[in-house]
Amino acid sequence: MREDFLHLIEKIKHIKTTDEAIRLLLHRINTPLINEAIEFAIKAHSGQKRKSGEDYVIHPILVAAITSYFNDDEDVITAAILHDIVEDTNYTIYYIKDKFGENVANLVEGLTKIVEIRQSSLIPSTSNEKLTKSAMTFRKMLLASIQDIRVLVIKLCDRLHNMLTLDALPPHKQKRIAEETLVVYTPIAHRLGISTLKNCLEDLAFKYLLPDEYKKIDEYLKKHKEEFRLRLNEFTQKIQKLLLKEGLKDFEVKSRIKHYYSIFLKMQRKGISIEEILDLLAVRIIVNEPIECYETLGVVHLNFRPLISRFKDYIAIPKENGYQTLHTTVYDGNSIIEVQIRTFDMDKNAEFGIAAHWKYKLNTALPNIKWLEDMKFEEDIEDFYELAKNDLFSEDIVVYSPKFDTFTLPRGATALDFAYMIHTDIGNKAIGAYINKEKATLLTTLKTGDIVRIVTGNEVIPRCSWIESLKTSKAKYEQKKLCRQKEKEINRRLAIAILKGIFDIDEIKLKALIKANYLCDSISKIVEDKNFLKDVVKRLYKTMRKRNILYFKNINLKEFEFGNIRILTNKQISDISFNYCCHPKFGDKILGLLKKKEVEIHHRFCNNAEKKIDKAVFVEWIRNTQNRYFLVVTLQNKKGELAKFVSFLSRLGVFIHSINLGKESNNCKLEIEFDSKLFDNIKQKIANEYHIIEFISAKDAYNG
Repeated sequence: MREDFLHLIEKIKHIKTTDEAIRLLLHRINTPLINEAIEFAIKAHSGQKRKSGEDYVIHPILVAAITSYFNDDEDVITAAILHDIVEDTNYTIYYIKDKFGENVANLVEGLTKIVEIRQSSLIPSTSNEKLTKSAMTFRKMLLASIQDIRVLVIKLCDRLHNMLTLDALPPHKQKRIAEETLVVYTPIAHRLGISTLKNCLEDLAFKYLLPDEYKKIDEYLKKHKEEFRLRLNEFTQKIQKLLLKEGLKDFEVKSRIKHYYSIFLKMQRKGISIEEILDLLAVRIIVNEPIECYETLGVVHLNFRPLISRFKDYIAIPKENGYQTLHTTVYDGNSIIEVQIRTFDMDKNAEFGIAAHWKYKLNTALPNIKWLEDMKFEEDIEDFYELAKNDLFSEDIVVYSPKFDTFTLPRGATALDFAYMIHTDIGNKAIGAYINKEKATLLTTLKTGDIVRIVTGNEVIPRCSWIESLKTSKAKYEQKKLCRQKEKEINRRLAIAILKGIFDIDEIKLKALIKANYLCDSISKIVEDKNFLKDVVKRLYKTMRKRNILYFKNINLKEFEFGNIRILTNKQISDISFNYCCHPKFGDKILGLLKKKEVEIHHRFCNNAEKKIDKAVFVEWIRNTQNRYFLVVTLQNKKGELAKFVSFLSRLGVFIHSINLGKESNNCKLEIEFDSKLFDNIKQKIANEYHIIEFISAKDAYNG
């Protein structure tokens, strides 16, 4: 049996010298090429030290030792030893190729590309430097790995060793690296199916990000360690006796306490303390054949009362990362224990994921990386980050086409997400859906086992106000592409309508004036820029006076402010209203329609507003000193309550960055932004209408 991964990690934690690191690696894998790589790395990194004061070369050697746990591929281990050479020394990739061969050089080059920052290819869209850097790392890792997925596995092992030595860094760097680990690296390990790496990275990141919560769980588990050990041993012995009695001989039973971060997530998800979690204990039964998994399941269920709602069959319907196991949860006296049943091959795949498939020929496709190939690598780095993040983080659901083709989607995916999974054209032209033979909207959330049929029309349909409701990067990307084109058309029509309203002339004359002032290419800018609108009005007015088109003396544009809305027009305005047909929220692209002396605010992509665009006036949000806050409120469990709350926040001038409405509670979690000077006023207004559970500055949340 292979050495336990956590036992290897414990050994690595205590290694302080180069000789110790070399002994550990060569004990695991010892070839002439690897010895040569070690000697070269010692020479190349000579004189270099880590923040801890240790020789730098210890790091790449121990990264190679971690990598060797997953496979004994000589080239991969060699590349792990050399992974920092090109970045940190004067040796080039050509030297590596000449000395260690093309395969090793390609792997090292892939690892080096992850480190490089190529600013020319990036267009950051925010001043949040921390997010931008994480997003850049994220995309570079995925881009580099498309050529050879082994690059990602080495990089994950590299990050794991960095996390093991994080104590040498100051606290603010520890938190930044831990946050990036949780956001960037652990979801990739999950997608690659390498549970050992994922769990270890999660627990280490959790320790540095939320040390108090980590300490509580650690103390509780240590306090009850002996009790848990006895309960697991007792249950394991019962299982072994039952299986032997049924004639099963070649099997293995493992037991464990769930890892820290998964316990913390369950506490957060259910809003309970660790004392209230009943299923902290887990047992894994490993057998030879798939049919024996189901036989074993029968034995377990006949002898221990199952929680039927917790049963999952990932053998018949594997996860997208290739994971296959039967999951069930059973009562054993006063204990509740999770039981996993799988074959030895499935166990290897679950532990090593894609690393179990390293032995492949050149140009042979590796399994389970369609998610990577399907990603849209957009020019805007943060757009890509936001689109791809959900694909990596989400738990999967499995749905079927009417022909019973299988499709894996992130949890919360809609029928429109499914349409784009089938084909871009089907997503673009989708007009409706049937789920399990019942008519449904395209925004209906799917669940595992659904049979989905998409109804299409003849026209491509941009659904711009739906983008935030979509879950897959592909669906969001394609809809954003359609909406960019639609936005150009709407902005041009809106600009013409605003100017027609100001000058009160027909469209033909107005377009002639625009052309005469060489404004055809830039006229759309007036819908976003009030100063440009003022300038255009002056230029057109001057031309009209020259041509004697105007029959009055002056165009007096006036600014009106109503809450967080500014209006620029020469009409008289007495009030504004927010239209409920499209629920515009603070920060959305908007338009205003003049109705007598009142301006009605709509989302710019609202279909109803588009039909009345001739009545448009210039409107914009008023932005002051904006700060971000985390807000948790309790909402009533009834239809339309969330939409009502969002509209309420918009009227207060609150910009909503994200919303998370829990399925198992009525708590609504939001990340919001508004003028910091209005904090007390806004908090009071929310408290008058809703029960506030938490309302804190994002800065406090990140720094606390």
